Amino acid sequence: MDAQGRGRAENIDPADQWVLNPNTGEYELRLSPSAPQSRVPGPRRAGTRGSGGAPRARRPGPAREQQEAPDGEVPGPRRRRGAPAEPPPGRRGRRPAKKTKAKKAVLWTGGTLAFVLVAAAGAGYLYIEHLNDNITSVADDGASTGGFQKDKAINILLIGTDKRTGAGNESYGDAGSPGHADTTILLHVSKDRSNATALSIPRDLIVDIPDCPTTQEDGSTEVIPGSTGVRFNTSLGQGGRTPSCTMRTVTELTGIKPDNFMVADFNAVKTLTTAVGGVEVCLGKDIDDPDSKLDLTAGTHTIAGEQALAFVRTRHSVGTGGDLSRINLQQQFLSALMRKLKSNDTLTDPSKMLKLAEAGTKALTVDSQLDSIGKLKDLGLELGKLDTKNLTFTTVPVLDNPTETVKTTVVVNAAMAPAVFEAIKNDVSFTEVKQQKAEEKAKEKAEVAARLKGTRADPSEVRVRILNGGAPGGSASATLTWLQNDEGVTKSENAGNADAELSKTTLEYAPDQADQARRLADILGLSGSAMKPGESVLNSQGLPTMTLTLGKDFKGAGVSLTAPTKAPDVEKSTADKVVCAE
Repeated sequence: MDAQGRGRAENIDPADQWVLNPNTGEYELRLSPSAPQSRVPGPRRAGTRGSGGAPRARRPGPAREQQEAPDGEVPGPRRRRGAPAEPPPGRRGRRPAKKTKAKKAVLWTGGTLAFVLVAAAGAGYLYIEHLNDNITSVADDGASTGGFQKDKAINILLIGTDKRTGAGNESYGDAGSPGHADTTILLHVSKDRSNATALSIPRDLIVDIPDCPTTQEDGSTEVIPGSTGVRFNTSLGQGGRTPSCTMRTVTELTGIKPDNFMVADFNAVKTLTTAVGGVEVCLGKDIDDPDSKLDLTAGTHTIAGEQALAFVRTRHSVGTGGDLSRINLQQQFLSALMRKLKSNDTLTDPSKMLKLAEAGTKALTVDSQLDSIGKLKDLGLELGKLDTKNLTFTTVPVLDNPTETVKTTVVVNAAMAPAVFEAIKNDVSFTEVKQQKAEEKAKEKAEVAARLKGTRADPSEVRVRILNGGAPGGSASATLTWLQNDEGVTKSENAGNADAELSKTTLEYAPDQADQARRLADILGLSGSAMKPGESVLNSQGLPTMTLTLGKDFKGAGVSLTAPTKAPDVEKSTADKVVCAE
């Protein structure tokens, strides 16, 4: 059933139900009365989630955070909840943020074939409940870590299936297939959120699938026997295996236990790419693949819907014509999708954001640890901290299966794969982001140190005005007296209190005053980081002068402000050594 069947009129685009109120200049949710919702046949999950929501928190300014649904855990088989209640007659839905606040939307991108969750900022309670109803979840059966944590690295297992559900998909995939793990990516996001690695696992990789305790329709648990030396894609669908079995197989293969999983089918690619207005891809040659139905000329194209699905499914016309070549194509597609999702024409378009919210929540099946908008939003906030330029796509290193005459499957490259798995497990970046940060820090440190290098002016030539920016009362006057009487800085004056308090004492100077600044830094014991190249100001005589602002770290006139970089050389002992008293 489509989104329009859930608590709203037939054939109405969800985005069109946000109406501009000319009196307030804001968008309002207008839901027309609908007939009772019929139940959706198919798999269900046990347990219920409360229909109420926690009170919304306010942030400064007119924009408000969106309502979150309760974070109850549902361990049983999957289900879809009924439609939310209509608002009382005459009472309007709560208003979303103004269009100019669209950038405050919570956006998360990433996936196997393609998926995204977008929660529109300021969305009304009824709409959030509606999105919650869209979410389908299945039990993780204890195969996960119990869910991601904000202060740790995140590992999300992303699974794209070849299940032929949905209109127009009858000619795709294997007839009667329960949906195998056709495309699988282990997405690792670093603890500091500075980088991420997307590790593709080939569907034709020969692996051992462990025994898999699986929640059944009636809530009971059945242990599905494992298999040795079989294709990886049979870890899902085969013999009743659920995504938790794929999760266990990944742990067995890599030594990495995923925090959560997300599953997308063919419809995910079509609906999400349509919702964003298509993604741009580039081909180095013409492709006409009758199997995937992709027919594109060389060059750049914007693809969506059926054409996007054909793109991620094609393999016979690219590379070597196998699954590994298709993986490269899918990684190219995902990169393009994420760039589009991060672009301004998506983030600033409320209608497009609402369509993404609808498509994203309906396109995914998630584990029971991610069964609400609130939980998905929290994950999105963490993943949103990542700069996509530091996301690396790679594939499990493999070799052709040596036992086959006709090469159709692959095996793990034992010489290379363990190092890849260990790097991910130990949160080691596959990009140069950490090295770049170290280089930038070293460069900045060198620039700061260079401020203290060069000629020094005579103290009598140093011209400075002194401000109190957080130091104890009378500090500016005391410093002025000390500089003039003890250090020979006679061209100095007390300029009173600064406009704002500073935590650190600073000396601002113009480029042609660098020699004066170095001399004053020597006298005061200032570090290079306290010296701020900038502009000079005029003193009471109308002459250009430097500005010394005494901050909260100021300890008194004549007391050095340079912090020690190493402990002083004094007599000492350590706890691991026995010292005899004499």
